[in-house]
Amino acid sequence: MALHLVGINHNTAGIELREKVAFPPEIVADALQKLQGLDSVSEAVILSTCNRTEIYTSFSSGDGEEETASSEPANADQALMQWLSQYHQLNAEDLARCLYSYEGDDVIRHLMKVSCGLDSMILGEPQILGQIKSAYAVSKDLGVVSSELGNAFEESFSIAKEVRTDTAIGENPVSVAYAAVSLAERIFSKLPSLSVLLIGAGRTIELVARHLSDKGVTRIVVANRTLDNALELARRFSGHGALLSEIPDLLVDADIVVSSTNSQLPLLGKGAVERALRRRRHKPMLLVDLAVPRDIEQEVAQVADAYLYSIDDISSVIEDSQKSREEAAAQAHSIIERGVEEYRKKVRSLNAVATLRAFRGKADEIRETELQKAMRALEKGDDPGAVLESLARGLTNKLIHSPSVQMKAASAEGRDDILHLIQELYELDVDSE
Repeated sequence: MALHLVGINHNTAGIELREKVAFPPEIVADALQKLQGLDSVSEAVILSTCNRTEIYTSFSSGDGEEETASSEPANADQALMQWLSQYHQLNAEDLARCLYSYEGDDVIRHLMKVSCGLDSMILGEPQILGQIKSAYAVSKDLGVVSSELGNAFEESFSIAKEVRTDTAIGENPVSVAYAAVSLAERIFSKLPSLSVLLIGAGRTIELVARHLSDKGVTRIVVANRTLDNALELARRFSGHGALLSEIPDLLVDADIVVSSTNSQLPLLGKGAVERALRRRRHKPMLLVDLAVPRDIEQEVAQVADAYLYSIDDISSVIEDSQKSREEAAAQAHSIIERGVEEYRKKVRSLNAVATLRAFRGKADEIRETELQKAMRALEKGDDPGAVLESLARGLTNKLIHSPSVQMKAASAEGRDDILHLIQELYELDVDSE
């Protein structure tokens, strides 16, 4: 078995490509089942967020032979890249230029970094851990993840919790949602006096609403595909709920628009913004699109008095806030290295399970044979003391017979390492003589 990862993120590709390789929730199950259909893929998890798409897999050789470092990893990476390009109908060469790949311990190390927010656009942002847990839960529910990937993800969750507890990585409120509100503060001098339209009702929009409320904003409208969800979120911040179909009319009063949905098609176009601005007498409008794929057509940026920012555009807003987290990130890396070693130990201990099972099975077989012999002797009326002594002697002789033969052979061949291992296993105190 071998762990492999191929991925694309905000460091390797722009939003134009990231939105093409995204896996919205409604297609993840289909993608996982098709992915597991690849030769030798035994486990799979797909992580798809606004800033990254990553495919975690466990490959097996399939024929029982041991995988070789020289051939199997390269074939696995190639297979995953080819599958990703075919699934999204993209040019494989264009995609390959933006992909990164890891194998073995490096997969664990990367997963832990991502879980801790060390690989995020916003250093230490907390949302990513919940997204990883959700991706893992989907794979578990579908039965496409078991011990190897399962242990990797569980260990990463444990390390992320330790990093959050033992370092200052999450002390300041830095997130994409926080950055969006900070951007609004830079553009508008009196934030509390403005009207805000929030599109979507997920975790990101909830955070945006909370930060706006903390800044004193009271006029908040939440538009969502499901009205009940919009009303529920709006109620928490004394706002109003609406359907997506009402957005053209709601835009007229919106000084700020923040959108983050899972829609595969844009929800807001150039024409709707132009009409709204005419009715607003060209009073400026800030639009922040935090979705991947994007919710707002790129052409909106061409409209006078409309200021459109994508998730990639707000990275500069975050830079100052990240400086205080860099020292904590160094501490987190140390914790991650320890976590990788702990995972390695767990994997090595799992490798002993088959041997331990065989060892116990052989001991049970010897015990049963000697016990039956003792029972027959007792039934014949033999002295119980003599029977017990014979039972003990038989168990001892048969249990140590094979190790004794192998130790003698090892000694004759000069393989002192075997003798030292036996001494360690059985805690033998052997003097130099």
